[in-house]
Amino acid sequence: MSKTDPYAALRYSDFRYFVSAQLFFTLAILMQEIVLSYYLYELTHDPFSLGLVGLAEAVPFISLALFGGYVADKFDRKKIYLWSFFVVCLVTILLIFGLSENSLLSLDKEHQPWVIYVSVFIFGVARGFYSPSWSSLKPFLVKEEHYSNSASWSAQFWQIGRIAGPVLGGFLYAFVGFISSLWVVLAFLFLTVLLAAQISKKEIKNQTKANLMDSLREGYGFVRKNKIMWYSIVLDMFSVLFGGVIAMLPVFAKDILHVGAEGLGFLRAAPAVGAVLVMLGTAYFPPTNKAWRNMLLAVAGFGVATLVFAVSTNFYLSCFALFFTGAFDSISVVVRSTILQILPPDHMRGRVSAVNGVFVSTSNELGAFESGLAAKLMGTVPSVIFGGAMTLVIVTYIYTQSKELFGVKLIKEGK
Repeated sequence: MSKTDPYAALRYSDFRYFVSAQLFFTLAILMQEIVLSYYLYELTHDPFSLGLVGLAEAVPFISLALFGGYVADKFDRKKIYLWSFFVVCLVTILLIFGLSENSLLSLDKEHQPWVIYVSVFIFGVARGFYSPSWSSLKPFLVKEEHYSNSASWSAQFWQIGRIAGPVLGGFLYAFVGFISSLWVVLAFLFLTVLLAAQISKKEIKNQTKANLMDSLREGYGFVRKNKIMWYSIVLDMFSVLFGGVIAMLPVFAKDILHVGAEGLGFLRAAPAVGAVLVMLGTAYFPPTNKAWRNMLLAVAGFGVATLVFAVSTNFYLSCFALFFTGAFDSISVVVRSTILQILPPDHMRGRVSAVNGVFVSTSNELGAFESGLAAKLMGTVPSVIFGGAMTLVIVTYIYTQSKELFGVKLIKEGK
């Protein structure tokens, strides 16, 4: 038996630039998310304002992502993601000068939420283009026999950013303030652009020649007719749409657990810690064996952990519950990511990635809006209890509709 090289993917220079850029971008975006959400809640004291942030990002992203996938399959992906990352830098600059007290552009506190909403909207536009072009780049960075190794390393760098970003953002907000935190975010974004620029241009074989609408229908149709791909995306979307609690964490940190911005950073990082530990375990016990059973059990576990978080008034128990939401969610992420990497042909990866991105954004950003609206109508804690219960209902329903998928075996990468 030949010995497996655990660092195989990292021996490709383009892949090293990719995961490094991904790390700094994840750090920057999650730091910015923490400081913006806490600052906004301090301004408004209204959970619905946090939901509006999700809506402001979701509307442009969902509107543009399928078109962005078409563009990624037709034009130079490197130019697309570099220009998109540059726009994200401009968004942070707008936030700095729009919210700084000493800036010529600064507004009074009554109008500052609109600066945040407009900035997040522009970020959603940029994301509609960088997400499919960046995500569909991964299979071109390493040889096919190293796909599994590259997926593992990419996930680990991403999860490191998901852990460190919120914690760093919370501590920076608490100790150096809102605007200084955004300057650190901007520095990380510039590093992202510099690293991403080092990745060599990738030629795409069999680029799509179809017109826009036919091309988009082809991408959606490919996803729709692959049952395990379709059901995995739909299950993830509805479970996170109702069961996600991330948008409401500033409310829990400030008004329920009374732990401030530092505590918010730890709460936001807890799911990522759980995800990292499970990701390490999946290297030895891959969930792609009996994939559909594992995904249904994981989403059910996500719902139960959400219910525990909803009723907790203890900071440590809340972190523990969030830890398990991330642990269970990462299992479904591994299964879905494996499906998305194995099934699409190269010339359709951008569009398939865009279709997946639309559903992910629907669950995350529209889920944030749903959380804010439900919290305003029902109260914060009852709304999270409702979300956890709905997740369990959704798992039960999809189980009854997808029993034939229990026999599906995913092809192992690198086999």
